[in-house]
Order: sequence, then structure tokens, then C-alpha cells
Amino acid sequence: MRRLAVLLLPMLVASGLLTACASQTAAQKAASKAAEKGLPTVSGSYGTKPTVKADAKKKPATKVTSAVLVTGKGPKVAKGDLLVADYLGQVYATNKVFDNSYDRGSPAGFPIGVGQVIQGWDDTLVGVPAGSRVVMVIPPAAGYGAAGNPQAGIKGTDSLVFVVDVIASYGKTTASKSTATAVSGLPKTLPIVSGAMGARPKVTVPKTAVPPTKPALVVIDKGTGAPIGKGKLVIMHYEAVSFANKALQSTWPTGVPQGYSVGMGQNPFDLLVGVPIGSRVLLMLPPQPATGSTAKPNPKTDSVVVAIDVLAQNGPAKEAP
Repeated sequence: MRRLAVLLLPMLVASGLLTACASQTAAQKAASKAAEKGLPTVSGSYGTKPTVKADAKKKPATKVTSAVLVTGKGPKVAKGDLLVADYLGQVYATNKVFDNSYDRGSPAGFPIGVGQVIQGWDDTLVGVPAGSRVVMVIPPAAGYGAAGNPQAGIKGTDSLVFVVDVIASYGKTTASKSTATAVSGLPKTLPIVSGAMGARPKVTVPKTAVPPTKPALVVIDKGTGAPIGKGKLVIMHYEAVSFANKALQSTWPTGVPQGYSVGMGQNPFDLLVGVPIGSRVLLMLPPQPATGSTAKPNPKTDSVVVAIDVLAQNGPAKEAP
């Protein structure tokens, strides 16, 4: 254990001998504490893809073990927040990386502390300040359980190692800081959105509305914030209804926004690239056949309209202030 701790501390080489600095930096102290807990070694600074080395000969703890390697100065993550973070996960016994956000170039967003992610994350990341780097070892019971995650190559007996760079978090009080201006001259064939920015809108699809033949986006209130960049995680509230005015999904009942990566060729939210932060937009989508159904959807009733309030955007941790 002591040898491992020494290896984690930056050393100065002088006269052929290794001599420690007289006073430890905060990073050195954090690394020392992590080593004392038997946690894997982590190299790399906040925002950079870490290299993690676990001692496969050492049996991992049977409970969640963690350490804050870098303590940020931002607001603390609260239970129920949307957590924005970069992360790397690997199997403890093999040091095999099964997932990471650094290579994708876009952070991830997860509701935290409310059972929407594995228990080890919920237990560890609530209360951590933005700008922090955390390492944790998570046993199967607090990870993917006895079933594991075959798609990721995780067995039911595998303990996991995660390094997480906390970028930001968004709760019920999150609101756009941008002033929006209503766009004039919009087509009268659009669905109608009523209600002030910052409050749950009412979306109504009149019979005269024209169903989309492909995904389409229209800015109805233009914000004054920075344009959304490709690869950013966009923080948003949304209200989705069908063209038959059937309620589908909404972030407003919980009050906590959601985050989606844009410009990655993965979903219709890619159309948000270039839209100013603080805007309200309409995203219209043609109907999709129901899974396992042979019935052909009706565009006049099964098309979807989503009213989106664009609150913020986040890039990777290395871009965070």
C-alpha cells in the first residue's frame, strides 16, 4: 500500500535519488488519499482522457469506494439534477475500457441521485462541485448487478472503475439567461405554441397544420445567446404532442431539463446546431411505424411536434471555464 502511494506522488530527481517535495500540492494529497483507500492510479489532468490502472492482484472493495482527485470550485451537484460530465469506465480485473465520452468529443447528461443511473454514481456524485474529477470503484451490486451488461462486455461478477469529470448540473430552477424575441412572418400552417418563455407552453395542432414529410425545425422565439455548436450537449425543456393533440412527453412536470448531444448524426435534435441559446423552437417529425406493428401511420394524426426551450449548452470538460 505504501509503495503504491509513493508511486502516485510526483517526485523530484536529484543526485540520482528520489526526494519528495517539502510540501504537497492539493493534487498530491488527493492522490495519496486515493492510494490509501486502495483505489486505482489515475493519470491525466481534469478534462483530459485519463489512463487508469487497477491492481488486478488486489481484490476490490465490496462497497463503493471513491476519492475526489480534483476539487472544483463550481456549484455542488444536487439530488435530482441533470448531471453533465465526461467519464471513462473500465473493468477492474482486466483494466479494459468499456465506454468513455472523451473519444466522442461530447459530454453526457444523466439525472443523478434518483435511480436513473447505476447506484454507484448516485451514491458518489451528489454533492460534488462542478470542476471536480472523481475516481470510484463500484462492486457489481452497485453497478449492473448479477446480470452484468453483456453489450458492454461486463459480467455479473465484475467490479467497475469510473473516472468522472463533473462539468455542470442543472436543476428545477434552471432558466435561460437570454432574452428572446418573437419571430414574425411565420407560416400560418404551423402548430401553435402559447405561453411565456421559462414556463410550460401549450402546444396546439390546428386542423390546418401541414404534417412534415421530413424532420423540420422552425425558430419561433429567437434568443440572444451563443449559437449551438456541433457536438455540444444542449440543455433543454420540451413539450411533445402528436398532430392529433395527444400529449406524448414533457420535461416540465419534473422541472428538471434534459440534455442531448447535437450534430453527431444521432437524432433529430441535430437540427438545433446554429440556433441561439435562449430560443424557443418547433421541431416537427414525421410519424414512425410502431415497433412490431405492420399498420401504416397516419401523418395527419401521428406526426409529432416538439416545442423546445433551449437553456444552455456544454462542451467537453476540457472546454469548461
